[in-house]
Amino acid sequence: MNSTTSKGGRPKPVLTLTGDELQKLRSWADRPNSTRRLATRSRIILACAEGLDNKGVAARLGVNGGTVSKWRRRFLDSRLDGLADEPRPGAPRTITDEQVERVITRTLEEKPRAGTHWSTRGMAQAAGISQTAVSRIWRAFGLKPHLSESFKLSTDPFFVEKVRDVVGLYMSPPENAIVLSVDEKSQVQALDRTQPLLPMTPGQAERGTHDYVRNGTTSLFAALDVATGAVIGKCYRRHRQQEFLKFLNEIDPRLAIEPGVEVHIILDNYGTHKTAAVKRGFERHPEYRLHFTPTSGS
Repeated sequence: MNSTTSKGGRPKPVLTLTGDELQKLRSWADRPNSTRRLATRSRIILACAEGLDNKGVAARLGVNGGTVSKWRRRFLDSRLDGLADEPRPGAPRTITDEQVERVITRTLEEKPRAGTHWSTRGMAQAAGISQTAVSRIWRAFGLKPHLSESFKLSTDPFFVEKVRDVVGLYMSPPENAIVLSVDEKSQVQALDRTQPLLPMTPGQAERGTHDYVRNGTTSLFAALDVATGAVIGKCYRRHRQQEFLKFLNEIDPRLAIEPGVEVHIILDNYGTHKTAAVKRGFERHPEYRLHFTPTSGS
């Protein structure tokens, strides 16, 4: 370490760097993937090595003078190792990397003997660590064994063509045409409350009994007008081709379709939509154009 004399007559320390230290500090200060803290500390030491005092370094780098003094002293004591963070206070770590790896591997590749998925308590008992530790590990790695999702891949050979056709109707419907999305909901429970509803009053919400009476089931047929958002719905006791044709006959008077207007109907691949009687019904109405969603892709 060399020293120079300031105006007040007091010596101020000047850092002397070796070639390896200079190269390393410049690499940390200029490399974009260095942490911001390490880059700032490297720039402080490089500026100190130029002969600047603490105030000059602080003014150049826009940091506090105490920060400059701290890292100058740390570097003089331990050189490059002094720029690293010191161990934080607190209890030492009790969960090893091997234990964390075993928990993750077991969660991903194994299942408990008497269950469909691991719980924090079950994994804690199997891994020999606390339930809280298992919960922290799962959160850190985004593991949620209690959740599951379903999927199905369509095997329709014309999957791409059908998707483009249906999505095109939704996103850019043709002019002078009506686009309807038609579907059915079968086995809808027809329920009724055991007593009449009590109406809403000021300060009191509407009230109904908690119990109900079952009136069998019904099938709901519905058509959504994509352009206006209007919904045409009709309930029938059964879910057959006869009811489907009756529902189609409800569409004409409800929409007041003018001559020359095409009606594009988007359907799924339910068997009722493709029977001979339904095909003959559509042949009598050439203004209706059918568009089927991909098989197993609705």
